[in-house]
Amino acid sequence: MKIDKSFLSGSTALLVLSLLRESDKYGYQLITDLALRSERVFELKEGTLYPVLHALEKDGALRSYEKEAPSGRVRRYYAITPKGCRLLAEKKEQWGHFAHAVELVIGKT
Repeated sequence: MKIDKSFLSGSTALLVLSLLRESDKYGYQLITDLALRSERVFELKEGTLYPVLHALEKDGALRSYEKEAPSGRVRRYYAITPKGCRLLAEKKEQWGHFAHAVELVIGKT
């Protein structure tokens, strides 16, 4: 089933923070992990992901650093900060309330 992309726009930060809570990741790794974990429902483009990463970093929820890969290529990794962990907890709580309210209206299937 094709999912309306507008459903994703409000939850991208929640998804990114959730993945980074597990381990530091670089951009392409976030894109592939999200696609695999969501059974390809969430297939972000770089143009969608990087503005989210930059905004979270600007807000202090993430920090970035460069690290050389075994191939010799330098990659920018993103790590969640304590502020990001608090933001993740808030977003998870908000998501729970939102999902519950939607279920109240449409009914559980």
